Amino acid sequence: MNAELEAQEDELLALASIYSQEFRRTVLGLGGEIRVSLDLPRDFSVIVKAGDKHRDYVISFLPPLVLTFDLPLDYPSTSSPEYILSCKWLSHSQLSAVCKHLDEIWEDTVGNVVLFYWVQFLRDDLLDFLNIRPPLEILVNDQGQATPSPEGSEAGDSQGEAEGSVVETSESAVSLDPRALSMLATDTDLLVHLLDYDERQRLRVFEGQAYDCGICFMSKLGSSQYRECGHIYCNECLSEYFTVQIRDGNVRGLTCPEPECSSTATPSQVKRLVGEELFTRYDRLLLQSTLDRMADVIYCARKACVAPVVLEPDTTAALCPSCRYAFCSICRKTYHGTSNCKLRANTLLTSGSDSAAESSNAGVPQTEAGLQGLWEDYASGSEERRMFLEKRYGKHILNTVLEESLSEGWKGQNSKECPSCRANIQKNGGCNKMACFTCGQYFCWVCLSILDKNNPYKHYENPNTACYNATFD
Repeated sequence: MNAELEAQEDELLALASIYSQEFRRTVLGLGGEIRVSLDLPRDFSVIVKAGDKHRDYVISFLPPLVLTFDLPLDYPSTSSPEYILSCKWLSHSQLSAVCKHLDEIWEDTVGNVVLFYWVQFLRDDLLDFLNIRPPLEILVNDQGQATPSPEGSEAGDSQGEAEGSVVETSESAVSLDPRALSMLATDTDLLVHLLDYDERQRLRVFEGQAYDCGICFMSKLGSSQYRECGHIYCNECLSEYFTVQIRDGNVRGLTCPEPECSSTATPSQVKRLVGEELFTRYDRLLLQSTLDRMADVIYCARKACVAPVVLEPDTTAALCPSCRYAFCSICRKTYHGTSNCKLRANTLLTSGSDSAAESSNAGVPQTEAGLQGLWEDYASGSEERRMFLEKRYGKHILNTVLEESLSEGWKGQNSKECPSCRANIQKNGGCNKMACFTCGQYFCWVCLSILDKNNPYKHYENPNTACYNATFD
């Protein structure tokens, strides 16, 4: 083996040893690819400007620069490595300036291997070389997409540094280098790309470290963190917690297990910790729960369909987008235009005599006690008695509308509506601070006021309210 080939092999082995995760050697020939991640300062951030408005995002990772190279036969004694430098967040002119500086590093070290020095420069000194200072400034163009700020000084010029902006080197100062490959296309939203990459890298680093679980109190690899509050739990405990909640149908209860913490798990967290079948149930119930809370959404009246239907304003007509069934949103029968709705349970309680006059059947009792007595008579009566009552009041009235009336009456006496989503809630003991099983909202059972999630009992400490010191009945 000649000296050139031996030096090349030694350098490639050294790179594979030092950058085992970032370096990939080509199968044939003497070459490879190195993904160089920058060492960012702790307080590095991105600022997005759209006119007079701006927002700051703290990031810990920027997408890597990719150095793809081949080693010529006369390297390192004579020729420099042949390379292409690519990046998703630097411009073509910036990369051209970097390529020029890599050539200068080679010229200072002719006769010695240079790849390690190139990587070291890209990782440690690139931001200073391009005069990039935090916060990294991103502008939003007319299409609402984020692009690098064109303001700043020339790369490598220590005079007139422009802090807080991505430096765009002028083409007159540095000619565009064909080895510089900017992958920042004009239709790419730079901010989204930077934040997505930062999120993935944060998760990778997080999952590679051990943390104390807040449930089992054991230190484990493979943990999950609630993004809003930062509380950490091992995947096993959190998976079991999610599983129980989803099987019970409490899809809005996937909050942080820490007492009094209202942080909510993201769908991506849930999908990662539960099986596909359970996540499908979670996704379906979450959609249904969301639709149930929308005042302008009902479900198709056909029991075989029950698809969600968005109501149009100022009309009772509802058209199912799935089965194309047109029905009345009030009585849920086939749409009848301007004609009055057919008899409903709540109509019986207020206008039974009118409906009896219009029907061959007798009118039902007008009181709750009378309705209850009629139902008990029908439910416990003999076959002959049941047939008599069906002829007198109508079988449909007894089996459907009467039962619905009693059910509504029971709910009115034994439950109250959540002030947030209008779900019926029954109180079977405990204090007057209630938590809705549907939307998770805290409210007062006495006055139905919505309570502060962070301190719901503060409501009962205010002497100016009727609920002062009324935590318990």
